[in-house]
Amino acid sequence: MSELFDKTLTHLRALVAFDTRNPPRAIGPDGIFGYVRSNLPGFACETTDHGAGAVSLYAARGRPKRLFNVHLDTVPESPHWSVNPFGLHVDGERAVGLGACDIKGAAAALLAAAAASDGDAAFLFTSDEEGGDARCIQAFLDRGREKDFELVLVAEPTRCEAVLAHRGISSVLMRFGGRAGHASGMNASSDSALPQAVRWSARALDHVQSLAHARFGGMTGLRFNIGRIEGGIKANVIAPAAEVRFGFRPLPSMDTDVLLAHFRRLADPEPIEFVETFRGPALPSGDIAEAEARRLAARDAADAFGLPIGHAVDFWTEASLFSQAGCTALVYGPGDIAQAHAADEWVALSQLDQYAETITRLLEDGHA
Repeated sequence: MSELFDKTLTHLRALVAFDTRNPPRAIGPDGIFGYVRSNLPGFACETTDHGAGAVSLYAARGRPKRLFNVHLDTVPESPHWSVNPFGLHVDGERAVGLGACDIKGAAAALLAAAAASDGDAAFLFTSDEEGGDARCIQAFLDRGREKDFELVLVAEPTRCEAVLAHRGISSVLMRFGGRAGHASGMNASSDSALPQAVRWSARALDHVQSLAHARFGGMTGLRFNIGRIEGGIKANVIAPAAEVRFGFRPLPSMDTDVLLAHFRRLADPEPIEFVETFRGPALPSGDIAEAEARRLAARDAADAFGLPIGHAVDFWTEASLFSQAGCTALVYGPGDIAQAHAADEWVALSQLDQYAETITRLLEDGHA
């Protein structure tokens, strides 16, 4: 491996050591952001604390036309880790550590590439992606800064392939109301909130199955998950309330508002609360014509950079927020999504090396 790779690994070891779990969102403008600033000499850096653990660092050198975005927050570690998640463990092929794959490996490579070249460059580091908040990106877009860039490259685990399309995402909180009483009564099922939730779940799953043949860009169907059902008191008490949290991931060709309305209509009786708690657009965003134009522009950029183009993916990224704002955006980073959010999360050393070499080449060639 090269000196560039050694520097990347050094940065990754330092970045993994910072506790940036989200939740608990205890991330401030110093800590990991202080480390990033100190390793970007020659860059004009602007750090902004957006509150609730959402911090962004915008760093620019020269007059770049491409923006590289990467988040520094991670999910919490699971109880199944076999090693210290905040210590980088390197074997012959892998680097193991919390966030090594998603996506501190890319952040480390960006720092190494910035030091190895003197070309124009712009980086946006954020800390709220894993919380489904998007304050950092939204604040950046609210200032109109995206208009300075011809292309935005968002780092997520794509096995060093350029991803041009992915699903949107919608998360929903739904509550059902019942009438408490003794479970021996004939009205136990009709008055209970929990059977309402269960019957709705069955109808929702049937509706999802009816969309199985919908297609866009190699993706099929609607991804759907009932993440939580809770309510009631005990077996002999009619449940007075029940709560369902569900989410779905539509194709770029699907209308999220139409899907939400249909899922709500499937409830009988009407839920007492139905709230969308988070929405992320698909990539590319816009109507069919706009989305296709942005996909083709991203493909042309990937071809010009010599980036291999990968398949569309089912997971969501903040690249879609840039696309929604009118930018040409693609997703490109080291690591495999199969290792993200997992115990003993890891990134392949070969992909770290490949990503660092590619970014350095882009900076040196003046593409960035």
